[in-house]
Amino acid sequence: MSRPAPARIAVDVADGRARIGRLDASQFLRPRLLGVRGRRAEVALIGACAMLLAGDDLRIDIDVGPGAHLVLVEPSGTVAYNARGGDAHWSAQVRLADGARLTWAAAPFVLAQGAHVHRHTDLDLALGARALLREVLVFGRSGEVGGALRAALRASYDGTPLLVEDLDLHGGDHGLRTAPGVLGEARVLATLAVLGLTPDEVTDRHTTTLAGPGALVRAIASEAHLAEDALAATWQRWRTAVEL
Repeated sequence: MSRPAPARIAVDVADGRARIGRLDASQFLRPRLLGVRGRRAEVALIGACAMLLAGDDLRIDIDVGPGAHLVLVEPSGTVAYNARGGDAHWSAQVRLADGARLTWAAAPFVLAQGAHVHRHTDLDLALGARALLREVLVFGRSGEVGGALRAALRASYDGTPLLVEDLDLHGGDHGLRTAPGVLGEARVLATLAVLGLTPDEVTDRHTTTLAGPGALVRAIASEAHLAEDALAATWQRWRTAVEL
């Protein structure tokens, strides 16, 4: 059985302004242009249906050309529903050319009770490219323990691996998520990743600098808005550095 076509976004620069090369909808997402200002294009990721259900395979394919800046906006979060023994997939493939910029503050990704999701994000940054990503994972709706997630993040810079991470976040009696040193009793894990540059000042004890140009900072909390608030100041500082 063939995989469904991905939502595709391609942005480049012509005559000093961002230009949309592709903005293709998929079964699950309908990208919509919100506006263009100089080399910056802002695109919203609009859900086309209820998702994620068992068997769903949501894919996003993104190309940002030399000197272009893409800002992705998610007006609403994603909910992975009870898979009833099945699973669902979510993946993003991102390519940033020389000097490209990407800013993506993802809305909360909620794993309802019984959900089972494989999530994969792959970024390829050329020399001089920069990216700032925010991911907020929420395990369970109100009163739920939440489903299972296997989340992989791969990033390379100028052809060299920059970040390779694989999180196995299963809950329940035999899961790893609630173990000491992982999430414990918290149900929200929020992550900021800046790639392509190392912040001038790393003062937060929760910040991890990468072997190459980049850094991570994380927050865990009982509610999504608390985790987002904990990272808000860092987001603003890093966004300024990425968007220069």
